[in-house]
Amino acid sequence: MESPETQAPFLVRDCALSAYATGLRAQNLRELRDRLAQVSTECIYYHFWGSRLYSGFEHPEYPNMFAGWVHRSLHDHRLGERLGIIDPMDFPDLEALRQELIETIEQRLEETEIVAWSPADEQFNFMRSRVVVFDTPRTIAHPRDLVEVLPTLSASSVFYHFIDARLRMPDLDDFRAWLLAYGDEFLDLVEALSTVDLFFVPLAELRQTLVAVVSAYFSDHQVKEA
Repeated sequence: MESPETQAPFLVRDCALSAYATGLRAQNLRELRDRLAQVSTECIYYHFWGSRLYSGFEHPEYPNMFAGWVHRSLHDHRLGERLGIIDPMDFPDLEALRQELIETIEQRLEETEIVAWSPADEQFNFMRSRVVVFDTPRTIAHPRDLVEVLPTLSASSVFYHFIDARLRMPDLDDFRAWLLAYGDEFLDLVEALSTVDLFFVPLAELRQTLVAVVSAYFSDHQVKEA
């Protein structure tokens, strides 16, 4: 393992989400369940994470698009709440998340004899997406520099390095992977970052939380060294 003096700097990247129509639609719960079983995991990804990169996302009561549609267009508030509390980070992969969605919808179908239909112009349109990644000229030379750099990162950089990374590297993200390369030196900071909530807050608030965690760590570290 490289020493802290020779450890490579953190390369800041940015991203954008490219969305594509699948041509699949649902107008009731049975159709939603059936389509969920056949769409790609890119589609599951988009409908859970896509809104995070939209500036209008602010503490929605229904934080994924499935929950929002069920609540708004089917007027099934009970199922909307059940879908809305599903945290995708609780699942090992998108396939497991898919199964949770299907099982939750099937449970609701067993509870009710009436299957609500949405208006024809409010069908659920399944979209798929891919993350397009961009290199930037920015680097972070040492973990202590996170205190100054994190507040200036774009929301999409935060998304890529802290959220999308956990889908690329289960139970890890780009920040913590970099910190772990320093050996045991920043294990407490790695642990603190692992507790940050990812899904139920807007990216701007997530960035503020990351800044607070990192600032508190280095402030405490300086006090102990003094």
